[in-house]
Amino acid sequence: MSFIEIKKNEIKCEDVKVIIPEINSFIDRGDIDEILLKNSGSLIGRRLHNIDLHGIENTLKANPYIEEAKVFSDMNGVINIKIRQRVPVLRIINYTNQDFYIDKKGLKVPLSVNFTAHVLVASGYILEPFANKVDTLRTRLVKDLFKTALYVEGDTLWREQIEQLYVNQQNEIEIVPRVGNHKIILGSADSLETKLLNLLTFYKKAMPAVGWDAYKTINIKYTNQIIGVRNIIDSTKVVSKPILAQTTQTDSLKKTQDTVKTTTR
Repeated sequence: MSFIEIKKNEIKCEDVKVIIPEINSFIDRGDIDEILLKNSGSLIGRRLHNIDLHGIENTLKANPYIEEAKVFSDMNGVINIKIRQRVPVLRIINYTNQDFYIDKKGLKVPLSVNFTAHVLVASGYILEPFANKVDTLRTRLVKDLFKTALYVEGDTLWREQIEQLYVNQQNEIEIVPRVGNHKIILGSADSLETKLLNLLTFYKKAMPAVGWDAYKTINIKYTNQIIGVRNIIDSTKVVSKPILAQTTQTDSLKKTQDTVKTTTR
């Protein structure tokens, strides 16, 4: 061990290898090289025992777009850097026009000038503050928006159908679909899976009969009914009442049969 330690103290840095799994991402190799040069200087040719690997690791972790960083060297003089970036699932534009992401861990992340993530966008009457740094979520509303975005991201059908989220003056979440001119009132993220399963049933049963432009509003905020408002004045109608569902599939496109029992009023 003493011999190995002496030999290790003589080893010089021959190369720096950086592993970043994501292809389209906030951080690339050039960004890492810039951070290393700015905070540690040139590493190639320096003895490994004079390089603060732990300090480099902490410097990388301080970057708002890096979730985890591991830095270690080997006996060949190679410094290995493994980066795990933050993965955004939602972009928030709050009531004061502050713009930020929420990542999969539920943390607020600032925008990047180098990369724009193609994720769901939420806007409207959102009062969640942002201090331009990685931070936790404060309001119940934004926690519900995050929960909704996380669910949508994991479901093939809703990922394709839901274009945007909007918060109205009543602090209700509205869904803006890609197909159809209607708006969908979700309310909160409570019983989210049941509400979206109700909506899927409505799409399957009602839309083929009346067309995608027949309704201007579809209200699914109540878990035991769907309220559709037609594109005709004073034609509010309760379309369905208790909707009960049982399914083991987590992806709506994989549901091969309708397991929903509907009582129509």
